[in-house]
Amino acid sequence: MSEMSAGVPTPEQPQGNAPQSSEPRTPGTPGGVKKRRRGKRGGRNRNKTRVEGVAGQPRAPRPSPENPVAQDIELPDPPREGTMVSTGAADAALVRKPQIGDTRPAPANAAATAKPAAATADSEAKPKSRNRRGGKRGGRNRRKSSDRSDNAVAGTDAELIERRRGKERNGKAVGRYMMCVQVREEFTQVAMLEGRSLIEHYVSRPADDETQIHGNIYLGRVQNVLPGMEAAFVDIGTQKNAVLYRGDVQFDKDDVVEQGPDPRIEQVLKSRQMILCQVTKNPIAAKGGRLTQEVSLPGRFVVLIPDSRTYGISKRLPEGERRRLRGILDRIKPEQHGIIVRTAAENATEHELTTDLTRLIEQWNEIRAKAEKASSPTLLYREPPLAVRVIREEFSSDYRGIVIDDAALFEEVRDYIGAFNPEFADRIELYDAEKEGLPLFEQHRVHEQLRKALDRKVWLPSGGSLIIEHTEALTVIDVNTGKNVGKSNLEETVFHNNLEAADEIARQLRLRDIGGIIVIDFIDMEIRENRRKVLEAFKDALSRDKTRTQVFEISELGLVEMTRKRIGEGLLTNFADPCVTCEGRGVMIDLSMLD
Repeated sequence: MSEMSAGVPTPEQPQGNAPQSSEPRTPGTPGGVKKRRRGKRGGRNRNKTRVEGVAGQPRAPRPSPENPVAQDIELPDPPREGTMVSTGAADAALVRKPQIGDTRPAPANAAATAKPAAATADSEAKPKSRNRRGGKRGGRNRRKSSDRSDNAVAGTDAELIERRRGKERNGKAVGRYMMCVQVREEFTQVAMLEGRSLIEHYVSRPADDETQIHGNIYLGRVQNVLPGMEAAFVDIGTQKNAVLYRGDVQFDKDDVVEQGPDPRIEQVLKSRQMILCQVTKNPIAAKGGRLTQEVSLPGRFVVLIPDSRTYGISKRLPEGERRRLRGILDRIKPEQHGIIVRTAAENATEHELTTDLTRLIEQWNEIRAKAEKASSPTLLYREPPLAVRVIREEFSSDYRGIVIDDAALFEEVRDYIGAFNPEFADRIELYDAEKEGLPLFEQHRVHEQLRKALDRKVWLPSGGSLIIEHTEALTVIDVNTGKNVGKSNLEETVFHNNLEAADEIARQLRLRDIGGIIVIDFIDMEIRENRRKVLEAFKDALSRDKTRTQVFEISELGLVEMTRKRIGEGLLTNFADPCVTCEGRGVMIDLSMLD
């Protein structure tokens, strides 16, 4: 075995990483070393040190912690034997070819982008700077320093408004959502469609209906304080007294006689005391409404929290947009009030935010002045009609339009949109049922989908089903395979059936407006990874629901416990009354067997 095959280094074979000569080997070269392929060895973007090169060219320094810039220095390849190196060729050789894994674009060819001699001299006199990747750094919507000038404010506002307008096709707005508003004498219904599928439904009663008082602000009188429940019942002028819990009480520490870190409710509230409060939950069945003393006034872009230091921006906004809005809030935030920026404020201008905030402050001053003059429980502020509230909370560039079948409400909504989002005014449409030949909800198949949503059984695409049952304490959802017999094995069939159920349950919770405690009985799965995937799919489907939810892990019995904030009565309660025969039990007892 020769020394070469044995791997023993010879004088003709350099050891380790010794520098190699870039001249090609000739047949007479000792050792018969095979010519190495030209290129970089040892990884992408690694510069190979060279001994020889262009005349007068120094050796490339090795990158090190002390000299990190060395890795960005590129030297030209040495010329071949028998060729003359001209100045132009040397300059051209300095242009490095792009390599796989590069993070920067290759420099332009000097011949194609030749500059005047004076400009070249100036550029050579300046220190060489590293090429930065094109684009904006630090997040979306971040302007460069050259754009941050007073002269660019108007242009920037115009760009923000145009961006907020959304996409259009053939002169019509493009969006995945649509809102239909049907007005009747007894109630008003609002349906939200995603494509053609109904995803949310709201019902509004007349303004004097005491079951629809969510968001109203009252001057109330404390009727009695219950230390054992850490709550107080407050008369707000409705038939049922509302409840105010200890955690929702606002007080001044100077007014508390017995100082302490957490005073009890009987120390901060007294019987027949007049307080300013707001309804956070409508009355349900025999329960009265729920109150808070932390009043908030929602606007189109911001929420004003009077006499508070609360300061926040919606987490649903991109980080770059949050940074831009935070800079605006630092300039317009009032000292004595708190403020929260809503998701609808995306791409809103500083002028629009200031206008919305000023209107809310004036509204609060009117409420406070009215409260100072009143001496008995009275209504100080009433929330606007349902359609206006839903538009205020939901409407954005994702909606292709709002269709209303009532002329008076159409004018009110159009004026509201025109005041805050004039670029969306053309998306408000008045529906003419006589001209179209069908009622609004029939035209968009809303009634058909509502009838299915009122059923206790929901079919899944593959043949499985859901059974939804409401009780006084909680809502139970049972998942069944039904007609789904699968194709491969039982575990795979159950897994895919549960995935379909997870997506449909999230949709039904929004559509039926189910709140409170919810228990879901998924079909048992043996593989732990399948259980994890089903739970992740369920949480992902719930992420599109703006109502606050909390989901716990799957139990050993295959049950998922969750909560969803309850605001309204729910779809079933809006359309149904307890059975007068069985009194809502769902069964009729045969008393003849007890005779």
